[in-house]
Amino acid sequence: MGKLANRVAVLTGGASGIGKAIVELFVKEGARVVVADIQDELGQQLAESLGASATFVHADVSLEDDVKSMIDYAVDSYGRLDCVVNNAGMGGVQGEIESIPVSGFDHTIGVLLRGVFLGIKHSAPILKRQGEGNIINISSIAGLRGISQNHPYSAAKAAVIQLTHTVAMELAPYNIRVNSICPGSIVTSIFGASKGMSAADSESKYEDLKRLFERAQPLQRAGLPEDIAKAALWLASDDSSFVTGHALVVDGGMSVGQIWSRQMRFIAMIESALGLPPSE
Repeated sequence: MGKLANRVAVLTGGASGIGKAIVELFVKEGARVVVADIQDELGQQLAESLGASATFVHADVSLEDDVKSMIDYAVDSYGRLDCVVNNAGMGGVQGEIESIPVSGFDHTIGVLLRGVFLGIKHSAPILKRQGEGNIINISSIAGLRGISQNHPYSAAKAAVIQLTHTVAMELAPYNIRVNSICPGSIVTSIFGASKGMSAADSESKYEDLKRLFERAQPLQRAGLPEDIAKAALWLASDDSSFVTGHALVVDGGMSVGQIWSRQMRFIAMIESALGLPPSE
């Protein structure tokens, strides 16, 4: 029997990347998973490949009606809700602070912070009635240390960590645990997407990126979506039953420190592999 046997999970941004890896591992461990995403075709394909253990719903996490419908769908379909993983993400608007348009800032915050807030808001009443539950928010090491010209993303990820802390305190009396995960450099299409590249183009360079990402952190191997999925499984399972309000860093040691010249060489190599102009 798996670690999540008979449990029901909702996972946003579940059609690709880190989200897809979490969905697949949760299903393998016995969970029934509602995959929520705006990538309808990819989401449907993933759910169909996993059989009766997964279903797909379209959900833009920046829209409250979509998030509420997503949570209601899970409860209506399975009769309960055990775990919500607020994973939906994007690179967001980047650049020098004076160049960032307010519309881009609002959109980035809408997905990365409002989306997490809404996932918590609409799942909390259900979990409170049940007297148990688990919420996992995907943050980033960018929420722990600054990344140049990535202001809205870093600010949103830091806010997700703090939101995790405050909600963990509020919901602990109801036996609801709330934690976050802070990934480092993980090989997904989000890097290329943040530079304006399509997911398909980024995916085609996956193996090249995987080799290059070996140099991104002290541990000399690439960080993979499966690494984050395993962390999410631990937080969702009874193995972490006395853990709440925690920001679990999964970054191969990147946040411990990095020689600046080496980090800049790494960034230049990634941009070259993707055929992108160098950062200024």
